Amino acid sequence: MRLAPALAAALLAVVAAGAAADEGRERLVAEVATAANRFLAALPDDRRLGARAAFQSRDRTTWRYTPGSRPGMPLQEMSPAQREAAHAVLRSFLSGEGYLKVQSIIALEAVLREIERWDERDPERYWFLVFGEPGTESPWGVRVEGHHVSLHLAVIKGRFVSSTPTFLGANPAEVRGGPKKGRRALAAEEDLARALLESLGPEERREAIVDEAPYGDIVSRNRAQAEPLANRGVAFARLAPGQQKQLLALIEVYANTMKPKLAEERLARIRAAGLDGIRFAWAGPTARGKPHYYRVHGPTFLIEFDNSGGNHVHSVWRDFAGDFGRDLLREHYGATAHVGGRHVPRPRSP
Repeated sequence: MRLAPALAAALLAVVAAGAAADEGRERLVAEVATAANRFLAALPDDRRLGARAAFQSRDRTTWRYTPGSRPGMPLQEMSPAQREAAHAVLRSFLSGEGYLKVQSIIALEAVLREIERWDERDPERYWFLVFGEPGTESPWGVRVEGHHVSLHLAVIKGRFVSSTPTFLGANPAEVRGGPKKGRRALAAEEDLARALLESLGPEERREAIVDEAPYGDIVSRNRAQAEPLANRGVAFARLAPGQQKQLLALIEVYANTMKPKLAEERLARIRAAGLDGIRFAWAGPTARGKPHYYRVHGPTFLIEFDNSGGNHVHSVWRDFAGDFGRDLLREHYGATAHVGGRHVPRPRSP
């Protein structure tokens, strides 16, 4: 039986789109693998060992965003050529906007050092660590981490990239003195959420504001496994079309920290799970400069933004099943302990 020309053309278009997506993913994986291998090759033999770890190492899922030493190779111990190779790793998976955002956050360490007079605040205390063998069929990944930056990439079966957790913070959230006065590393993350809140009508606003005070930090903290939070806040389906666009634009700000291919795949997973299940929740005062918190919570993901001190931001994107590539790893190793290859824990408060 011959297909009608229009149907045949449509099927060809779907196949072509899938092939283009696969090609884009493979190109990205290859770019990250090349950058990671060049970084390792730039290190002397006696230092290369400290910049590597087994993919199954516990260090891969043990992460934090506070000051202090980490496993891996710190910028402060690198030569100029090695630093350039390390930054090339960052640029291989971050968008141009995301790379500048991370650089702005790192630069705030110098501002904090002037304010606090503490040597621990250092723009060179950021560690690079490579897991497994980049570019092979075996699982591999990279991590870049230091104060207020925790970036993770996992490549499974040589084809799929997981880029969560993604944590970015800023202290001060707004520089209030000195030559960098007025700088805000995470401005869009606050401003778009605030604009959405201010656009809500009285009833939707009552649903969105779930607590009178923020929680002191992101609720998910730095747990190895993120869990769904209480199903509070105003639902996507309750918003007017313009407000729905605002909420999607806010989500895109977080997704667009990564290269377009990674951002597109994050957003596609959100849409596949259903937009109506997404909720926007705010805690704390609504006046600018006051301590506050918000989250965007969907069936498969969690975005949190905390400014409990009024000028100190923590933000994170978590994937309930996919952080560190967990869902793909279960598939890779043929695990059958979870129905459908996915595990989503029970909700927790607040």
